[in-house]
Amino acid sequence: MNTTFPKGSIGMKKRLTAGFGALAAIGLATASPAIAQYRNEIHNDMSRCTAGSGPAVMVTVDGVKASQGKLRIQSYRANSSEWLTKGKWLSRIEVPAKAGTMTFCLPVPESGTYGVAVRHDLNGNGKTDIMSDGGGMSNNPSINIFNLGKPSYTKVGVPVGDTVKSIRIEMKYM
Repeated sequence: MNTTFPKGSIGMKKRLTAGFGALAAIGLATASPAIAQYRNEIHNDMSRCTAGSGPAVMVTVDGVKASQGKLRIQSYRANSSEWLTKGKWLSRIEVPAKAGTMTFCLPVPESGTYGVAVRHDLNGNGKTDIMSDGGGMSNNPSINIFNLGKPSYTKVGVPVGDTVKSIRIEMKYM
């Protein structure tokens, strides 16, 4: 196809080429949601867990030992390739710990089955200190020497529809 431009439209072809290039770039940016779906550090925005705002998981964490250190809560897809896999968490909220009960809202990308992991870094050093730090997971699976704190995704999976799913996690400490 041969396109001619009227006199005075010098550069029109360049502008059209640039415009199509920009559209292609936008298309590429929106065609790769796999990159943006992981490692989203978010704030605890409870308005994301109100009626009609789903899909999301409202997580109530019971038994936080002390008001010191940090509490980290992360959501994962409950499948064999993503549950507790480094870098495969969907959303993370990290806040100062408060003794007792704390509540969080974790939006999820779509309906599906998700697992939630909570960790209390009691001294705030960013490392797992097995003798002092605490943890918990969705569905409160038993954690013992045989599964070393990583129960199967089938035990922690929580089905989430188009609405907000409420769950409770009981913290466990040594």
